[in-house]
Amino acid sequence: MTEHTNDQKRAVILLSGGLDSATVVAMAQAEGYSCYTMSFDYGQRHRAELNAAARVARDMGVVEHKVIGLNLNGIGGSALTDSSIDVPETPGEGIPVTYVPARNTVFLSLALGWAEVLNARDIFIGVNAVDYSGYPDCRPEFVESFERMANLATKAGVEGQGFRILAPLQNLSKADIVKAGVGLGVDYSLTVSCYQADDEGRACGKCDSCRLRAEGFQAAGITDPTRYF
Repeated sequence: MTEHTNDQKRAVILLSGGLDSATVVAMAQAEGYSCYTMSFDYGQRHRAELNAAARVARDMGVVEHKVIGLNLNGIGGSALTDSSIDVPETPGEGIPVTYVPARNTVFLSLALGWAEVLNARDIFIGVNAVDYSGYPDCRPEFVESFERMANLATKAGVEGQGFRILAPLQNLSKADIVKAGVGLGVDYSLTVSCYQADDEGRACGKCDSCRLRAEGFQAAGITDPTRYF
């Protein structure tokens, strides 16, 4: 972790340990932000992504990396939190069962709380609306709506020190994201994107997240460092 300097602007960044969120950290650092990253132990199928998030935070020298414990598996409703629901391995129609109800709403709410404590005004999230699984809480309308809510629901917002929810990957293809990250020096071998990775962080190569990642690297003409089981 790096030391924070008072003249740097602060940002809270949601860091899952995957390709997209690691790229967002690099983008924020390139814009001169002092970065504070937040991950969630929310009852997901595996801990590989949390381990990856810790590796990425350490490698990229963020000021502080915080892991918040939640119990989204207590309400279930998703293949990522309920082991009785299989992760689909072929593309389907509509919103997939890997959608976690209210996940980004909950994550952004906690990031908002930390940002207010830190006196940070910018919150970054790596959602994408181009090469993505169709989750409703990845759309621009959701990000814009949450930003409005954030400035109504907080002391800082009411007192005129408004928050911004920044989604720099929103309109980029997965190939463009990979190219941007490589250009910024992101070590993608540290990241895990698979919905059902094993304990060593190796990917299945079959789920939607694996497919999108592999297609992105291929389209970018860059070797994918993903390890498969």
